[in-house]
Amino acid sequence: MRAIHPTAEGTATPIGAKLRSARTAQGMSLAQVAQTTGLSKGFLSRVERDETSPSVATLVQLCQVLSLPVGALFAEPDVHHVAYADAPRINLGGVHADERLMSPRGEERVQLLRSELDPNAHGGSDLYTINCDVEVLHVVSGSLTVRFAGRTVAVHAGDALTFPGREPHTWQVEDGEPAVVLWVIVPAPWSGSA
Repeated sequence: MRAIHPTAEGTATPIGAKLRSARTAQGMSLAQVAQTTGLSKGFLSRVERDETSPSVATLVQLCQVLSLPVGALFAEPDVHHVAYADAPRINLGGVHADERLMSPRGEERVQLLRSELDPNAHGGSDLYTINCDVEVLHVVSGSLTVRFAGRTVAVHAGDALTFPGREPHTWQVEDGEPAVVLWVIVPAPWSGSA
């Protein structure tokens, strides 16, 4: 019996953007990588644009210089799609608010919430805190007032407000119109998996 050999794909795996990202994340210029590896800047630039493929030895050398595991170049990115219709409804205490978790349930680094708010929606009369480092409120449509212990901030369509997550606050919709807002919370205060 003859062995059947798999055929290679006609297209190469694009690795240039990952190499460039690793280089720039470390604040290294093409010239610095070229000097360290002994490769030309032109060659490195073509590799980063996926115009040429380095040899295995060169690829290993580049990965060593960039402190990047070789396997990371070929790993599929961890991409999650959450459709609005499938996003789980949650209740964080908002009154007259339809809140949906738009980030994956198990994501611990960040949490994205979309709130569709009735004209009389509010976060409660008492100030509250969220166990996170940073909150960002982005008003897609409508207007909100965010109340802190010492001041009140009006946030209108297109505006964003960033504040420490542990800062006591509450909010309410203004102008008698519904509002749509996005809350970005870092890190996620809960994974939503329970």
